[in-house]
Parts: sequence; C-alpha cells; structure tokens
Amino acid sequence: SPPERITVIGAGLMGHGIAQIFAVHGHPVSVVEINEGTLSSAKARVRANLTTMANHGIDLGADIEEILGRINTTAGMAAACEDCDFVFEAVFEDLELKQQAFADLDRLCPQEAILCSNTSVISITEIAAKAKHRERIVGTHFWNPPYLIPLVEVVRAEGTADWCTTATYDILARVGKHPVHVHKDVPGFVGNRLQHALWREAFAIIDEGICDPATVDEVIRDGFGLRLPILGPVETADMVGLDLTLAIHNYILKHINADPTPSTTLRAKVAAGELGFKSGRGFREWPEADIAESRERLLNYLINVYAERQRQSKGGESRQDRP
Repeated sequence: SPPERITVIGAGLMGHGIAQIFAVHGHPVSVVEINEGTLSSAKARVRANLTTMANHGIDLGADIEEILGRINTTAGMAAACEDCDFVFEAVFEDLELKQQAFADLDRLCPQEAILCSNTSVISITEIAAKAKHRERIVGTHFWNPPYLIPLVEVVRAEGTADWCTTATYDILARVGKHPVHVHKDVPGFVGNRLQHALWREAFAIIDEGICDPATVDEVIRDGFGLRLPILGPVETADMVGLDLTLAIHNYILKHINADPTPSTTLRAKVAAGELGFKSGRGFREWPEADIAESRERLLNYLINVYAERQRQSKGGESRQDRP
C-alpha cells in the first residue's frame, strides 16, 4: 500500500523534526506554519539535521534531496488537511490554542484521518474537548530532538478509540520510533512526571544549601545516571532487592521534597530574568561559547547513540538488547 500522507501543524522546535522522521521513511509530508520566517527555514533546518546525521555515518535510506522533496511547506491548513491520513500537531503549549487547532482539524480532515497532539504535559482529553470526533484524537509525545530520541508516548484520551491508538502505535513503530502505551491521560504522562520529580528534588537540594548546582549535576552524571541507559528504576529495584528498596523508602521518603509549589531559587531566578541559556545566566553564567559547546556535546552524544542503535538493528539484535 502507498505510504500514509502526513500533515504536521507547526514547523518550530518539534514540528520540523517530526516531519523529518516521516520524510526519511518515505512518507509525503505537508508542514503547516503561519509564521513566515519559521516556515521558510523549515526545510533548511531539516537539511542541516540530515547532513549532520550523514556526516556521522548514519544511513538515511535515500539522498538528502530526495528526502527533502517529500516535504511540502505551506501556510494553508485546509489544503494540507484535505487528503491526509495522520496529523501531528506541534503548536505552542497553550490549551486554548490546541483546542482550537483540533476543532479546526476535526472539521477539515477526512473522517478516517487520525489526529495526534505532541503536547508534553497538557491533558489530551482537554485538548480534544471542542472537537466532534474525539475517538480519533490521541496524544503522541515526542522528545526533543524527535528525529534522534526514539521514545514516543502514545496517550489515550477519555474518548480515544482502540483502533486509533493501535494505528498510531503501528505507524510510529514503522518509522523507527519506540512507541509506548500510556493508558491514563494524566498531566505530564509518564516521562515528564518522572523527569520533573527528579528536578523538584534537585532544586530543593539547592534551596536547602545541601550542595551547589554543579554538584547536583555531577552526582547524577557520574553516579546513578550512568546506569539509566541500561537499567530503569524498576529494573534497578528488582536488581538490588525489593526488600532493600522498601527499607530505604521507609526511611527516606519523609525527607524528600513533596512541595506542590516550585522551588524558591527557581522562582527568584526567573523573577530576576536569569533564565539560563536564553539570557546568558541561570544557575551559572553561560557565555555563548559554553552554550554552543553544551548543545554540541548533547547533539553528538544523541547522534552516536542513534548510530549505534542503527548498527545493532541491522545486526539483528532485539530492542531489549540495545543501549
């Protein structure tokens, strides 16, 4: 059968990367963006991504120009939606904006098209609230950068049909992603609940003067963080013993931060305009050279992991055996 026709709403940080995933795997993709500058640069950003990957020895399966030829960029949503099979929404994280987007998509897209939201934390049920055909709306939370990080959380809303989640899971697996089912539509889904639980405790440690911010990162990077690509917390608990895990929790959980309000240090820094990379100062000073080095270090790491997984996949190893 011919490859499914994909429409991506939004060409920004996540949208162009999602478009790239499907174009690499042979799908025709329409990218819709109302900001002229973002729209005009979308294919150039995809080209840069693909060039970097190719330079690191990653097999793209086709010539870069051929892949780019599968992507059409437009400011007109109606035409991009009229014959699509899947829509992936990647607009700004604002509930009202997303609700309106899905009400429009529900009206414009073919009845059998599946409508997916890339929100990272907002309830899919709330996003779908103004749409008529809620059974075809599902969450697909990609992680940044989406073309390198394999995981996608497939989130079932209250009205999502089984056929919708099954078809979404299937197409994501076919384009090389690692989809996982999230059975309850809760704020933050799975990944961000885990991530921000860690961040809350990290910031609380700084608030309480237990150690400085640099030490927090060192403890994670050079300590238990080294295990995380191989062992998640559940498997680690089984390895060390659930009896020991219970004993530790009985002692330590009452000492771990459970405050529902954000860190005092975090709030103070935001109030002072100390926003991190974007302002040149956050928990530390960030000269432009350090920002560039940090971004490059992360990108190179993710590309190397991607390349290694691709090599292992071609060698016939199972997903469970991959790093």
